Amino acid sequence: MLKRFLRAIAIVLVLMLLVVILGPLVLPMPPLANITPLEELTDPDSRFVEVNGLSVHYKVYGSGEPVMILMHGFGASLFSWREVVEPLAQSGTVIAYDRPAFGLTERPMREDWSQNPYTVEANLALLFGLMDALDVEQAVLVGNSAGGRLAVQAALAQPERVSGLVLVDAAIYTGGRSMGPVTQFLFNTPQMMRVGPVLARSISGPQGDTFIQSAWHDPSRLTEEILEGYRKPLRMENWDRALWEFTLVGSGSEDLAPRLAELTLPVLVVTGDDDRIVPTADSVRLGGEIPGATLVVFPACGHVPQEECPVDFLAAVQPFVNSLRSP
Repeated sequence: MLKRFLRAIAIVLVLMLLVVILGPLVLPMPPLANITPLEELTDPDSRFVEVNGLSVHYKVYGSGEPVMILMHGFGASLFSWREVVEPLAQSGTVIAYDRPAFGLTERPMREDWSQNPYTVEANLALLFGLMDALDVEQAVLVGNSAGGRLAVQAALAQPERVSGLVLVDAAIYTGGRSMGPVTQFLFNTPQMMRVGPVLARSISGPQGDTFIQSAWHDPSRLTEEILEGYRKPLRMENWDRALWEFTLVGSGSEDLAPRLAELTLPVLVVTGDDDRIVPTADSVRLGGEIPGATLVVFPACGHVPQEECPVDFLAAVQPFVNSLRSP
């Protein structure tokens, strides 16, 4: 009797294991909804340029020097700079672009890669390739959140091409987490490569709206138009698979803190006093650890001051940028 019971338990466990292993491979995944052709998602001032085999979406405002390149954070796009691009263009040329996996920039799939376009190394190569394609020798990098982390990585990688940094609630101390080897293995299994993109789709629903709201000190000021601006790129084909691929590599595992002393260029660190994503204390620490950096904290403001507090943001950034103009 006991042997029969144990045999039945073993059979059930084997069946459960087979379901776990084979289920994600054979069960149909629900298709993406509301996919829209790219040409219907672009704005009248949208531009595209091929960089390292990718079609990169960008916009340009103003002219002359200095050149400012705006780098958005995770889950955002160049849309997040809409309140400040034209005022900043009074001081020079402003270039805002969509980083790979976000916005309207091309999202190549793994089967089409020659190399992974979502890694830190590929993001840096794309940034400098974009500068080359647009004949920009040197630029002020303005980076928000994960975009601020990438801006610091760029300044460390090729300091001769970066004339200044504006670090907006930059994810320097919290952005370099990496998966352990076991998690990395599991997340790259064929099963998770099918299920993962479906899990990533949660950003298009209430969870995504909640994340955006957490970036604001006063989320009641978020309009449906702003939320829709964030949702629009989630109508691109394969956006879920690209977001999953980006999640697998993240922002790199390098600890940037020991290298901050290498930054000898002009740096402005700005943050809201109520940042719930990158703690305000991190930006205060950052302003103290970068030699000669200037720190500005905006009152009653959250993680995206360029959106929530654009007047305060411009009052801090414009004088800094103007100070970098060639005599």
